[in-house]
Amino acid sequence: MQLGRFTLAKGASLAPMAGATDTTMRRLCAAHGAVCTVSEMVSAKALTMGDKKSPRLMAGGGGDAPFGVQLFGAQPDVMAEAARLICDMRGKMPFDFIDINMGCPAPKIAGPGAGSALLKDPLAGPLPDRAGRGAGRCARYGEAAHRLGRRHDDGPEVARRCAAGAALLTVHGRTRAEMYNPGIHPEEIAKIKAAVDIPVLANGDVTDAESALALLAATGCDGVAVGRGAMGNPWLFGQIAAAMECREVPPPPSLHERFRVLRRHIYDMCEDKGEYIAMQQARTHAAWYMHGLRGAATLRRECCGMLHFTDLDRVIEHAWELQRETR
Repeated sequence: MQLGRFTLAKGASLAPMAGATDTTMRRLCAAHGAVCTVSEMVSAKALTMGDKKSPRLMAGGGGDAPFGVQLFGAQPDVMAEAARLICDMRGKMPFDFIDINMGCPAPKIAGPGAGSALLKDPLAGPLPDRAGRGAGRCARYGEAAHRLGRRHDDGPEVARRCAAGAALLTVHGRTRAEMYNPGIHPEEIAKIKAAVDIPVLANGDVTDAESALALLAATGCDGVAVGRGAMGNPWLFGQIAAAMECREVPPPPSLHERFRVLRRHIYDMCEDKGEYIAMQQARTHAAWYMHGLRGAATLRRECCGMLHFTDLDRVIEHAWELQRETR
């Protein structure tokens, strides 16, 4: 599967998630088999106005996998200028492609007309045409990621407009109104795949290798993107890759391996961001690693109270105690 000049291996990409696709998460998922990763969302408007925070959001790369800068905005000209500025930074801040966010339903993104708001009414009026023009201006640098549209039948038309410039599409199988519930609509993703002649990744509800294969079969897409399913479970990427290559799927990690990776994950976050900031963000990550364990609800509450890295060791120790009670 081609993404511009890159050939992506069979497997799953790490889908963008607000506040979760930081440097540590990207590197961890790439080490476990993610075929590409993207940065946290960067505002095109802020970048063109010289915002100092924006370059920090783009820094750090994606480990051993191709890495993209995730850009959002509402004005094609501004997005194009932001893409040019990003490319000018390539020597100081390596990246491989630009990802245009056209799927975020959060009010602070969609409210001003960016994210999933770019998909509004694609068949009428000037507003929807921003989606296609924005992709056309920026996408010679990379890909576009979006939802089905405001209505299910919007998707193919939006995809055709984006495909005029984009090298790859990632499609989340829900409309903006559906947010993250109910289940995705693979039949609508299939219509989008059939409407374009560039690679398409299907996104939504992938939690294991079996669901990844089922989504591929239902949509005919070239690969999948995994978001929430990878939280606390970076091993999922290796399992999906094995299934797509018809190899034996690796078993779930042992409890020792789960806690070893969790500890390393949070330690690296502290190294990257400092303990104070990292431990606030680590609460969510650590809670995901407790999924499926005995006493998971109690352990998640303890994760939410972590202030220092040593607090994580106490949570892990308690988790071990609770699991021993089952033996």
